[in-house]
Amino acid sequence: MKIIRRIAILLVMFLSASDYAVLYGQVVRPRLLLSAADVRLMRESLGRYAWFDKAYGEAKEAVDRACASPIDVPKPVDAGGYAHERHKQNYREMQSAGILYQVTKDERYARFIRDMLLQYADLYPTLGKHPMAASDEYGRLFWQTLNETVWMVHAAQAYDCIYDWLTIADRGTIESKLLRPMARFLTIEHAATVDRIHNHGTWMVAAVGMLGYALNDTNLVDIALYGTKKDKKAGFLRQMELLFSPDGYYAEGAYYVRYAIQPFIILAQAIENNQPELKVFEFRNQILKKAIVAELQLTDANGRFIPINDALKEMSVLSQETILALDVAFLRYGDRGGWLAMAQKQGKVSLDASGLAVARALQNQGTPTTFASRSVEYIDGPLGDEGGIGILRSGPPDDQSMLVMKYGAQGFGHGHFDKLGFLYYDRGREIVQDYGAVRFVNVEPKFGGRYLPETESWSKQTIAHNTVTVDGTSHYGGVYRVAQEHHADRHFFSAANPAIQVMSGKIDGAYRGVSMQRTMAMICDSALPKPVILDLFRIDSKQKHQYDLPLYYMGQFIHTNVAYRAFDSARTRLGLSNGYQHLWKEAEGRAAGSVAFTWLQGDRYYSMISAADTSTFVMFTRIGAGDPNFNLRSEPGIVLRRNAASTVFATVLEPHGYFEPVNEISLKATGRVKEINVLVSTAEATVVEINGTGSLHWLFAVVNGEASTEASHSITVGGKTISWKGNYSLWKH
Repeated sequence: MKIIRRIAILLVMFLSASDYAVLYGQVVRPRLLLSAADVRLMRESLGRYAWFDKAYGEAKEAVDRACASPIDVPKPVDAGGYAHERHKQNYREMQSAGILYQVTKDERYARFIRDMLLQYADLYPTLGKHPMAASDEYGRLFWQTLNETVWMVHAAQAYDCIYDWLTIADRGTIESKLLRPMARFLTIEHAATVDRIHNHGTWMVAAVGMLGYALNDTNLVDIALYGTKKDKKAGFLRQMELLFSPDGYYAEGAYYVRYAIQPFIILAQAIENNQPELKVFEFRNQILKKAIVAELQLTDANGRFIPINDALKEMSVLSQETILALDVAFLRYGDRGGWLAMAQKQGKVSLDASGLAVARALQNQGTPTTFASRSVEYIDGPLGDEGGIGILRSGPPDDQSMLVMKYGAQGFGHGHFDKLGFLYYDRGREIVQDYGAVRFVNVEPKFGGRYLPETESWSKQTIAHNTVTVDGTSHYGGVYRVAQEHHADRHFFSAANPAIQVMSGKIDGAYRGVSMQRTMAMICDSALPKPVILDLFRIDSKQKHQYDLPLYYMGQFIHTNVAYRAFDSARTRLGLSNGYQHLWKEAEGRAAGSVAFTWLQGDRYYSMISAADTSTFVMFTRIGAGDPNFNLRSEPGIVLRRNAASTVFATVLEPHGYFEPVNEISLKATGRVKEINVLVSTAEATVVEINGTGSLHWLFAVVNGEASTEASHSITVGGKTISWKGNYSLWKH
């Protein structure tokens, strides 16, 4: 007996706290986003690191205020009004209170969480389908299950933090009337969402997994990790395989990775704290690290996410989800490409061990290096074979040109029908825009804050983007299930030479019998103050079609060389469907040569010069037709229309000049580029000529066949043969 006792004593001496707990069938809490070791470190660090103290102080102020106020758990009645927002505030306050209780052991915070959970335990059994539910993915507390899962992710953390403090009776009530019924609701009634490869599925498995760890329920944890059938064909790990490309690009785009990265990061932390043998942060060659690098690169100079697919333009790296993701990534992977500089730009850290790590590094390191925004291409699809997205950048952050072209996959239900679309930024401002989504988040009078119908009828349609629409119909007929099965293809991407950066993409099959290729270049010249953009959109078909190429510019119309007729009182819509019904045709004219159009945005002028002849119609448009509820922004555009079989839209975008209204200064309101001509376009190559003032004369050639940096090419232009090696060439004379 003495020998056994001595062995037990020795085991206790050498076992870690978690090993000891496992040996005796105990669970050391907290065990989700925080561990017991994290809590000790956070407690010991108070008063030592300014950024962490700020996060602690803000949380304490908010939760102390909540503790001093009556708890309100309203009956769900709206999709984005008071009840909706109150339930969101409740879960945020509970989660913060749980952290504060662990750090301070002040029982006020534990009582606050207990009392709120008990009120939810009274309410939840009375709830059926939410009265404002708009789809099969309905919730009870909220109008959709997505919000329900976010509530659970936070509530599970709060429950875990006070679990040991609660009485057995209170645990029984909370679990039997609230947490386990919610678990059944999510995993049984919404089993399809648990197994769905989508951001809704990610939040769902995070909720189920966090609750599983909080309840010490291995069945729920296994469902979260491996799907409802536990066959590894769904679940968290499968989502990390299918929702990201090998280099970290998220299938639904930049705006949605900002939202989806939170459940990925939170559940990964919980897995690491409970099942470190899974090595989740090393999974798929550190895919979570790559995802966060990609997320941060997919922003403009102001940190706002590039608004492709369903997106709201105001969303930026200042979001709480991005702050948490960056902090956890720093803790797990160290600084990568200026992450500390990005954290400093965010101005906040999360209230956990990862936020503490960032706060300590910022204080000890001093001024961090700048975040390394760069020209970069991200491939799309889980295998990286579904096209991609390219970003070209030039200049310092405060005066940066940025060009984005999208040539990837559909991006699931939040994707738009806009293959080969582009956006152009200057100084962090949109110059050529993507509309994004039609939504006023949580603004109750606007359809409960949900996506408005015009997202489907306008912003997803091809004509709403800066790409070619054929015969007035959207890519793939605007049918999601068809578009989801197809993708564009990368042709090539070249950004090694800062003087000329080029990206090119192709698509076959968006329209029967029509092939399209777009090549875009960012060209720097010492004679020009800013880089110019060269855009070659080649279309090949054996049949004649109507081709419409819009450009949605941001700013004020200044001048055009097109003799146009304005529609003062009888303006008409551009069409009746496929997004055309939402465009007013304010003026139209016929080109007489290269089309020139200049607009002013901020203190800089921008000119579009497009190759054209009398077969090209020019229409000046404005968004907002067919919109009786005024859901759309009233913004201008210009549409080039051409009826042809095969054709090339060749355009130069030139920034130039300066405008300062206070002192009434306007300089160089006219750009240097005067014309662009397509000299030849064959299956092998397209060659264009660009002419301007001051002896500006350029010749640019791009390969239309198979891309290769080593291949040599020759083509006859005007009786002369020009030759080059690689995918493109630029000659300046």
